[in-house]
Amino acid sequence: MKATNPPERTDELHIIGRRVRKTGAADQVTGRAQYTDDLRFPGMLHAKIVRSPHPHARIKAIRAERALALEGVHAVVTGKDMPVLYGIIPWTQDEYPLALEKALYIGDGVAAVAATSEHIAAKAAKLIEIDWEVLPYALEPEDALKPEAILLHSNKANNITKHVHLEFGDVDAALAESDVVAGGEYSFHGTTHGALEPHCAIGLWEPAGVLTVISSTQVPHYLHRELSRVLAVPYDRVRVIQPPVGGAFGGKSEPFDLEFCVAKLSMMTGRPVKILYTREEVFYAHRGRHPMRFNYRVGAMRDGRLTGCDARVLVDGGAYASFGLVTTYYAGQLVTAPLRLSAYRFDSTRVYTNKPACGPKRGHGSVQPRFAFEVTLDKIARELDIDPIELRRRNLLVAGDRTINGLLLRSNGFGVCLDRVEAASGWKDKYKRLPYGHGIGVAGSFYISGTNYAIYPNEMPQSAVQLKVDRSGRVAVFCGLSEIGQGANSMLASITAEELGLEMEAIRVVSGDTDLTPIDLGAYSSRITMMAGNACLMAAREIAKTIKTAIARRWECALDAVVLARGFASERGAKEPRSVPMAEAICWAETDSGTLGSVGHYNTPKDGHGTYRGATIGASPTYSFTAHVAEVRVDSKTGVTTVDRIWIAHDCGKALNPTLVEGQMEGSAYMGFAEAIFEEHDFYGSGLHKGPSLLDYRMPTFLDCPDLVSLVVEAGDPEGPYGAKEVGEGPLHPSIPAIANAIYDAVGVRVDSLPFSPSAVLRLLQQKAQQKAQREAEPLAVASGGRPC
Repeated sequence: MKATNPPERTDELHIIGRRVRKTGAADQVTGRAQYTDDLRFPGMLHAKIVRSPHPHARIKAIRAERALALEGVHAVVTGKDMPVLYGIIPWTQDEYPLALEKALYIGDGVAAVAATSEHIAAKAAKLIEIDWEVLPYALEPEDALKPEAILLHSNKANNITKHVHLEFGDVDAALAESDVVAGGEYSFHGTTHGALEPHCAIGLWEPAGVLTVISSTQVPHYLHRELSRVLAVPYDRVRVIQPPVGGAFGGKSEPFDLEFCVAKLSMMTGRPVKILYTREEVFYAHRGRHPMRFNYRVGAMRDGRLTGCDARVLVDGGAYASFGLVTTYYAGQLVTAPLRLSAYRFDSTRVYTNKPACGPKRGHGSVQPRFAFEVTLDKIARELDIDPIELRRRNLLVAGDRTINGLLLRSNGFGVCLDRVEAASGWKDKYKRLPYGHGIGVAGSFYISGTNYAIYPNEMPQSAVQLKVDRSGRVAVFCGLSEIGQGANSMLASITAEELGLEMEAIRVVSGDTDLTPIDLGAYSSRITMMAGNACLMAAREIAKTIKTAIARRWECALDAVVLARGFASERGAKEPRSVPMAEAICWAETDSGTLGSVGHYNTPKDGHGTYRGATIGASPTYSFTAHVAEVRVDSKTGVTTVDRIWIAHDCGKALNPTLVEGQMEGSAYMGFAEAIFEEHDFYGSGLHKGPSLLDYRMPTFLDCPDLVSLVVEAGDPEGPYGAKEVGEGPLHPSIPAIANAIYDAVGVRVDSLPFSPSAVLRLLQQKAQQKAQREAEPLAVASGGRPC
């Protein structure tokens, strides 16, 4: 049967690699998308959490009688109602849903009250009386490590969450033999995610004993597990629904107090219960970028070959562990590429302090050390008088190499990334050649495409997809992945449409509902394209084979002669090519094989890491690579730094949808730029947050942003779907050190601490001027018989 206008097959891929509209985008821009706070249920109550006013205090008594007597109040819950520790990492569970014995920071949740309106709940929360015993506190890791410091957690000696010491090769010998050793003391400030949508959750308890929690989480599967365990509800009686999420960036990648509170309050009242964080509460919930302090020493020979690297890291973890065990490793494990080192040592310590807990923020744990390492490389390049891009070229790792700590690089486009930013930025004409106050800097990095292991030990797939094919030609894709704005649903739709020869409009994606979908572990570690993408590819190709078999049987042609593309099945290579609409081809396949459906799944290879303790943390199916060049202007009178442009070259393996890839690249670079110049999550000496609002926490607007130039590099990876690798986090890492190196090129001062605020840069310029004046005064003092100062 011939189609009326059969399409011509001009290439092997008709959707993958093309700029197609993001699934769900129309609903988001028109306001039709329903976020968690948009949902209403009959009889729904609203709840508020009572939070500690002290950075460290023992809870002696909680009296809720006055709150419960208020008209409209239905229930109050405290830590005693949920006395089970939880935490995203099974080995470091140290939080209660509400503080049970002690509050560990200003803002720590202590009680929650449910009422008929948000206003009444807030009023009732103020009526809850708490007797406190105020305790000593420590806001800085150095203070928390002192012998006399009070312990935040009785089972953690010296307030240390985790200490990691790993060494590969003879670092001391490598540094001793080096022609130059550069480094210094670096510090990275705390920053938070700044997602537009605050955390929100709704609990619904059904009389049959089924608990449903609707939440703006980015890890429905892990929330499901913890709700079951902490609240003692059977695992099969818990359902987690994730509506569209208005941004997360790591800030919603673990369970939070509000999710447990709405669940428990709904169980107590039998009514739906909602909690929406205020913006201030989002800042106190935090889980943002860990402040870190570094001591780095990196050696090199005169020809630019890098030798050893010695890194010491002190990590400010805040009050709870969160992902801190992983962070402590990431602060060292993810420095060892894309450049070759002959020896490497890192010593990393995460410390509890009486501030909101830190956790994963875009580029988890490796953005901070990348800043220290890349600035140190720039110092080496200056010392040896080697172009910084050339220095990196002389030390490149290549595809198939293993890093000094055993990570396998299956593909590697970093060299191409360097070439692209060098050419696009006009680097050779600008480096060291721009007028005073203008500068250019380069930096590079690599990042994981998912992690080789689930958060809890198991050998089951990390992602799964089910396809349901309707005889109308419509296909439903079921996957538990988390769409948080990055285009995950679009990725599944594109792969399905590509493999089955359908248009995007024929694909329906169902995600984020633990009752309806097979398991995916969530949106973290840039894992979704790699893992859910491969699972979808497996499921779609099974269906495609069934359809092609039915067609080949009727046409009496070879299976590989059947092409599915653009809504038609066609015959390749025939003298009189035949084609049929896909809906009809699907009916043929259903006639032959019965109802069409398939399952795909993915788990990671286990050959990509070493065998030492901790080797699996940082191991990934593959890695992306990035190079940035930043161009800046520095006003030497005010210290104001203006970033004019950032060129971003990122090896994503294969751009499944170039528009979404470029969006992720630009969003990452924007976030790095913002952290470098604008943002700071800081506290007064009392432990009170300095600015828990978007008025006080400075985030750049469109008017503040530099021009961002995206340069997509495709070094296809054998492990990725169509060769694809991550693009969501890796492009952030080089922005900050590239800006720092550009500032040095502009005015000759090293900004080794963040943020690069006007006051910080001006102070460095003044110090430089003073040092210059002292040097110039020394010969005069000697000539006149005086002593040099």
